[in-house]
Amino acid sequence: MANLRELRTRIKSVNSTKKITKAQELIATSRITKAQARVAESQPYADEITQVIQRLASVSTLQHKMLQEQEDAQRAAILVISSDRGMCGGYNNNVFKKTAELRKLLEEQGKEVVLYVSGSKGITYYNFREEPLGGSWSGYSQDPDYAAISDLRHHLIEGFLAGSEGSTEWREGVAGSEGDSIQGFDEVHMVYTEFESMLTQKAHATRLLPIETVVEEEKIESGDDLVSDKVDHVGAEYDFEPDPDKLLEALLPQYVSRGIFAAMLEAAASESAARRTAMSAATDNATDLVKQLSRVANQARQAQITQEITEIVGGASALGDSGESD
Repeated sequence: MANLRELRTRIKSVNSTKKITKAQELIATSRITKAQARVAESQPYADEITQVIQRLASVSTLQHKMLQEQEDAQRAAILVISSDRGMCGGYNNNVFKKTAELRKLLEEQGKEVVLYVSGSKGITYYNFREEPLGGSWSGYSQDPDYAAISDLRHHLIEGFLAGSEGSTEWREGVAGSEGDSIQGFDEVHMVYTEFESMLTQKAHATRLLPIETVVEEEKIESGDDLVSDKVDHVGAEYDFEPDPDKLLEALLPQYVSRGIFAAMLEAAASESAARRTAMSAATDNATDLVKQLSRVANQARQAQITQEITEIVGGASALGDSGESD
């Protein structure tokens, strides 16, 4: 049985750890609310720019590079969104696993894959495995800032527009040095964590570029007179100035940038939720461990008292026997 002093030291140590995990749990809980609020605040802009893009697409030629599928794509970029800090359970590991699955799929298609990583944990993970990175950024995983990810956003968009046979200029965070020409790519994918609920966060892979276009067929129903159209409402007609193609060229980069920022906001909420769950479990485990150690300490203390009583009784008996013999 362990020494009583050692047990008390362990109990004190576990209680100190419990205070830390409980504090981290409370901090993560408060950050979840803020992160969810930021996601909700960004939604109106997302809805509006999506509607504008849809209206423009319906009257444009759709000949923009960001909208065109490339059959002979040779090089693909993957943006991996991880966290800057740990203590969030399997949050980062799930992202890395999903990235490995996507990378294997792209390589099986004959494409060269280049990794771009956001978050200190992801950078450490790939550097430890000596994986070459096309670029890395960190410092804002829990509080994403649109201006802070400017170099990341612009490089991915410019690299795609340049294509695998072209090049783009170096930006802060991109591998290389100022003045270098950086090879472009034909596709851009992104792996991040979707916030589904306080208990469920799921790693998700999506293609950013080229943007997938969906053509919807309009269903026309005849009216009662078989000549007029049966419509419940009349949609507005828009005149665009300048022409729709030029507007698309200006707005599509903003649309992609919004998608990247929205994913980072989702990831921030997911990170806080994962950390809260992990710290809550750690606090519960610490409580159980303190109970177990206290029980063992009480048993050790009881055994010590019993031994002391036995020694006293034995000593008294020995003194009594020696007195009778005298």
